[in-house]
Amino acid sequence: MTGLSRACSIEDLRRASRRRLPRAIFDFFDGGAEDEQTLADNCAAFRRVRLAPRALVDVSAVDPGARVLGAPSSLPLAVAPTGAVGFGRRGGDIAIARAAARAGVPYTLSTSATASIEQIADAAPGRLWFQAYILRHRPLLESLIARARAADYEGLMITVDLPVGGKRERDFRNGLSFPFHYTARNLRDFASRPAWALDMLCRGLPVMESLKGLEAPGADATRLASSVGRSYDPSFDWARLEALRDQWPRKLIVKGVLRPDDADRLARLGCDAVVVSNHGGRQLDGAAATLDALPGVAQAAAGRMEVLVDGGVRRGGDILKALALGANAVLVGRATLWGAIAAGEAGAVRALDILREEFQRGMQLCGARRVAEIGPDLLFEAPRTYQKNTV
Repeated sequence: MTGLSRACSIEDLRRASRRRLPRAIFDFFDGGAEDEQTLADNCAAFRRVRLAPRALVDVSAVDPGARVLGAPSSLPLAVAPTGAVGFGRRGGDIAIARAAARAGVPYTLSTSATASIEQIADAAPGRLWFQAYILRHRPLLESLIARARAADYEGLMITVDLPVGGKRERDFRNGLSFPFHYTARNLRDFASRPAWALDMLCRGLPVMESLKGLEAPGADATRLASSVGRSYDPSFDWARLEALRDQWPRKLIVKGVLRPDDADRLARLGCDAVVVSNHGGRQLDGAAATLDALPGVAQAAAGRMEVLVDGGVRRGGDILKALALGANAVLVGRATLWGAIAAGEAGAVRALDILREEFQRGMQLCGARRVAEIGPDLLFEAPRTYQKNTV
């Protein structure tokens, strides 16, 4: 078996990425805000859910396909936007996009990606969504959205949970900021991974292609504001979102919602989908785990728009649990990120294959032949009291 074929879980790919990256770079991708309570709780929420499988169902053939944002997808899954991927592995954005196209699932390009809108469209023809951070530089934001439309991206994803950057303390402790500020400490760290360091030294640092028009942030990593987020606009509100809805004629997705009342308002605004998200635990520490927030948001959406959820999805069984709790699909970010960092496109393909295999097996073990058969009846609720059967 090759090293990649021995990776039988997303956690195996995470460990492989950790071995390949300097600590500061690994921690940038792996970490969350402050004490990382929300980061940990996103995963823990899935572990708290228990399933009640149906018995004696013919599951010799199951179909894991679904409709996501109104079109077919081979899984009830889309790839989430992940920024700065090229600092983990050069060309990582394109690798993930190609893996998603091969797998038949949508891919979301981040504003802070190290590949351009056009590069992704050319290299990875498939179902493409563009994730837009709300930039202070409004002409640049308008230009990016226009370019996504011209490149035939089917969906625009507006992230609304980043009015300011979260306090990501791993980055501060590691002395990491973007652009890099070199110190003796992080140079030693980078040198500890010579393959990674030589690539960056010989070929130069990757560029966040969509942010070329912004001035480089001047503050260093000791500031109590993340280097991520200083270019974003905290004044963005409902009125401006409504204006974007009017301007974008295709599918509109809003990411970063935990409250049912916000979901109801988005549905009334005419949004096509909402993503229940806390930014992977990287923004407000102490925010609710996304799986815990999901049922309330799904109830508020009431079938008027699709409900997706991200944060903590590491197993195919997590997809099944999310669907049982009311999601139409999940977004996965770190899973494909770890795959790409570990082994490029082949690693991202492996990550999606792992999730597909686990999800399909979970369907069989739960007696669900189609995604439509995954519902709340598969959730186990422990009886309040136990009474011995005397029959």
